[in-house]
Amino acid sequence: MGHYLVRVAVATTVISGLSSCLADTNASSFVSRLKSPIAGLAVEDNGPKTTAFASTTTTYDDKLNAESNVISSLVARQSALPTGSAYDQVASAVLAANARSAESELRSARLRAEASSKNWLPTVGPSISLTSLSDVIVNLVVDQVLFDNGRKKGEREFAKADVEVAAVALAQDTNDRAATSLELYLAAAEGREKTALAKDMAHFEYIMSERVRGGVSDMSDLNIIRQKLSEIRASQTAGREATRSAIAELNAMSVQPLQDVRGVTTLNVAVTDAQPLNVAKAEAEMTRSIAAAKIERAGNLPGVSLSGTVGKNGGVGINAGGAQLGFGTGARLKAIEVAAESAGRRVSQANEDSNRALRKLESQIAAKTRQASEASGLTAQAKNNLDLFQAQYKAGQRQVMDVVGVYETFSRAQEAEVTLKFEAATLRVEMARILGVLADGDLI
Repeated sequence: MGHYLVRVAVATTVISGLSSCLADTNASSFVSRLKSPIAGLAVEDNGPKTTAFASTTTTYDDKLNAESNVISSLVARQSALPTGSAYDQVASAVLAANARSAESELRSARLRAEASSKNWLPTVGPSISLTSLSDVIVNLVVDQVLFDNGRKKGEREFAKADVEVAAVALAQDTNDRAATSLELYLAAAEGREKTALAKDMAHFEYIMSERVRGGVSDMSDLNIIRQKLSEIRASQTAGREATRSAIAELNAMSVQPLQDVRGVTTLNVAVTDAQPLNVAKAEAEMTRSIAAAKIERAGNLPGVSLSGTVGKNGGVGINAGGAQLGFGTGARLKAIEVAAESAGRRVSQANEDSNRALRKLESQIAAKTRQASEASGLTAQAKNNLDLFQAQYKAGQRQVMDVVGVYETFSRAQEAEVTLKFEAATLRVEMARILGVLADGDLI
């Protein structure tokens, strides 16, 4: 019994040694990565700063980037945000605080792809057999696949496509975050602009109250003016609250306060600027689905492998076998081909959906821009009417309520102009988000 325990201990030691040889020897770098809660965020004296993630940069990464059309197109994308503009300041501050969880998925996919790139090499592993209670045999088994119906190649293609899908997901996550920050910024800017509009009717209330006190006007007119004044003040309060709420949410996403950033930039973006990210992701998923179909097809067909055993009773042999062929094998293979075809149809559907969304946004932007221009003309006309009525009122030709009515028309025209202007700006941000041009691809 003592000899049995000794042999078991020896076998355990051999397995541990093999595991250590095959494990990642760069333990110190692995531990250092674990110690950092936010990988890729370098801490300097002036605060956190986004840096390039280099923890998985290898020769294979460079090869993968060069061979992948999807990744190359993502890297080549240029941001539509004007450099140094308010949009650029907001997006940069918010993206610098991004946790970038999608980047962890991309890093993991890259490592899996690098591991799969070597799957054509032979595999090595221990073999332990217990022949009797007093005899434990430990051998080293080497296995090399000779023919697998394209399974190993499919695994390599699947891993590469998985990297592309993760890369597009990272680009989508980054653009979605930038779009959210810009929408909050525009909401705050709209609230400020509406609050700053000339809406003071207090002097009309004073005039009407004096006329009522002197018996010239009726109390009902004063009540109407007071009601309108209350509505204006409530609207101003709502605008200030909306601005504070948007700024508070924006600051929560940013590495620095953004309440002092001002300015609304015209975002020059067109439907032909870049391929929509949804389409790019659908194409990457199609490639991955086709690779998965190849793997599944190979799993339904027999293969051939060469095995060698080093140790007691060692030797070399050729193994043929794998999946068992049956009457339903043909139908299973056809089903796999149909699955690959459906992936291509999903790309066509994604392309159609993106084109519809972009054309709709293009039409809406044109309509809102035209309406904002018309509203600007109506505002100017309403202001001229207000000036005329005020001059006539001072000359005794108009009543106070006449001036109040024209003042309301002018106020509504101002609000409509501001609303349309910011609606057009928000639609442009949405188009840039779909196209994935709210951040430079090489920086992502």
